[in-house]
Amino acid sequence: MKITIEYEASWRNSFLDGSNNEPLPKGGRNFVGSMTTLKQAGNFMQHSITKNTVMGVLNRLIGDQQKLYQARLQPNYYFADIETVLQDTDIVDKPLITNEMAYIRNVSGSTDQNTFTGLIKTNDPWLTSSFSEDFWRVLWLEGEDLLKFILNKNYDISSHKPILEPLAILSKLEDIKKAKLPNTENATTAKLYFSSKYPNFSPKEKNSIYEALPFYCSALYLQLERLSNIFDTSEIRAARGGLTGISHNGFTPKNLMERFTTGKQKLVWGNPYILKEKKKGEGEVTSILSKASGTLEINLDISKEKAKELATLIDNAGVSAFYLGKKGLAYVKDIRI
Repeated sequence: MKITIEYEASWRNSFLDGSNNEPLPKGGRNFVGSMTTLKQAGNFMQHSITKNTVMGVLNRLIGDQQKLYQARLQPNYYFADIETVLQDTDIVDKPLITNEMAYIRNVSGSTDQNTFTGLIKTNDPWLTSSFSEDFWRVLWLEGEDLLKFILNKNYDISSHKPILEPLAILSKLEDIKKAKLPNTENATTAKLYFSSKYPNFSPKEKNSIYEALPFYCSALYLQLERLSNIFDTSEIRAARGGLTGISHNGFTPKNLMERFTTGKQKLVWGNPYILKEKKKGEGEVTSILSKASGTLEINLDISKEKAKELATLIDNAGVSAFYLGKKGLAYVKDIRI
């Protein structure tokens, strides 16, 4: 028996983790098509037509709308015998692949990492406390001064004047994010000190140069600890005792600015589906959505009687069009027995 299916505009990428051929996790499958998650290894997923795809199509054609894994669990699963004889060589996919830029919508409503909403307020304790200047002046230290501050709790930094304004602090952190620290003796000592003090501290190093941001962010935690010996710093601490939007290695603008704005975090409902990565020997490679149009031939090695029965079931179900993979449109062009 040969079933010929024609399809067009079938998306060949997946935006959810996990598998459609197993029960849904308690919290559902996670969206991995955002600009941030796409940068993580394995989240740009491309798919082709497989045996599972074909079995899902066959079940759909006879009117069974269950998930494939659910249909397989039924004691009277119609295709139980057919699955055992169907081989990959019996599936002939003849696609025409095109690539195009697509804007995908994230219905989970994640938030933008770098923006905020509402008016900016300057009456937060982070800016108005009696120790605010002492706390934030750490960010205004030059590299060598920062290392001396880290290694000597009595090192005087009072000559460095911070700008106690939310956007100025955010801008300073962005500048520090681009800065580097030479791997000097003081830098090595400071790294060892922070590594033993803060288990999560992990600055990247390349060609004997450290990224500066983890040193500055951890120095803020160190200053918070030193100031806590003199002042009540509970008003600037987050619920878990840390600093909102600032970790030992970096910062998240949306969380940092949440303290200083009247609005909620800005929701992101979609983004371009694109991944840019550098590959050895190729340079920068850009990957975007793949679409396929073509013909799928399913060859079933079954008896003539079984073939007639299956053809009758397909005809009775009257499925005129259906999805093949994600999106797209497919229909049965021909059935030969």
